[in-house]
Amino acid sequence: MESLRVCSLASGSNGNAYYIEYAGRAILVDMGVSYRCLRARAQSRHINLQLVSDIFVSHEHSDHVYGLPVFCRHTNAIVHMTHGTRRGLRSKYTPPTQNIKLFSAGEVISLPPFTIHSFAKPHDVVEPCSFRIEVAGLNIGVFTDIGMPTDELKHHLSLCHLAFLEANYDEQMLINGPYTRELKQRISGGHGHLSNVQSAQIVRQLVAVLADELPLHTILLSHISQDNNTPQIALKEFADIAKSKKIMVMSRSEASPVFLLSTTQSTEEPPFYEIPERLDRPAYQFKFNF
Repeated sequence: MESLRVCSLASGSNGNAYYIEYAGRAILVDMGVSYRCLRARAQSRHINLQLVSDIFVSHEHSDHVYGLPVFCRHTNAIVHMTHGTRRGLRSKYTPPTQNIKLFSAGEVISLPPFTIHSFAKPHDVVEPCSFRIEVAGLNIGVFTDIGMPTDELKHHLSLCHLAFLEANYDEQMLINGPYTRELKQRISGGHGHLSNVQSAQIVRQLVAVLADELPLHTILLSHISQDNNTPQIALKEFADIAKSKKIMVMSRSEASPVFLLSTTQSTEEPPFYEIPERLDRPAYQFKFNF
């Protein structure tokens, strides 16, 4: 089996982009950073953005769509979004009409070698959705910006081998933090984000019910709040789960390692830094093993 490569190129309220590649073709879930930023992070992980044929947009907030128009100019990728997301998308984030393909939340989209399963989620926009990507007998989930645990989320997560799972905020940090009452309510009120506790409880429930039948072996905690969470606090909530699952926190400021997946495990490519002389020229590579 060819390698299935997965990478978080951006994760957080400052931008989101999740990369999945197999057999010479790649897709993105969301494109919420500038093209220049995305390209630099992709180069740092030896990712070729020209392989990206399609982008799947979860909803129209700027941290998920910011870079769409420029990305399409450089790659001519097709952007898949719900009818509601298209209606809510601001003009400055809208790609050319010929690059847009609409669907309804809940549809299954065949895009060989990928099958993309969409499902509706509670978030404060018109028609948001999350995605489970099925390819080569593996399932990858991208589950962020979800206001509360839902049965559909649990179902799709239960089928995943690797999942980007939102752990946006620590409840006490949010309560005691500087945000206004209205913003705190938006985040925690059922149409905002999942807390560390909510995400961990979902995984614990699945482990308790499915045990060894649960294929999930790698959980990548995503969309971590800068003001209401820390990687250490998020990981502490998942400490018991980490005894049997691989748990990592996705950075807000750099690309994650590239994960190589098989049906039984995930491994990381050796870490390295790649420093381009200029973003539009081939990069000089500096490799460091740890």
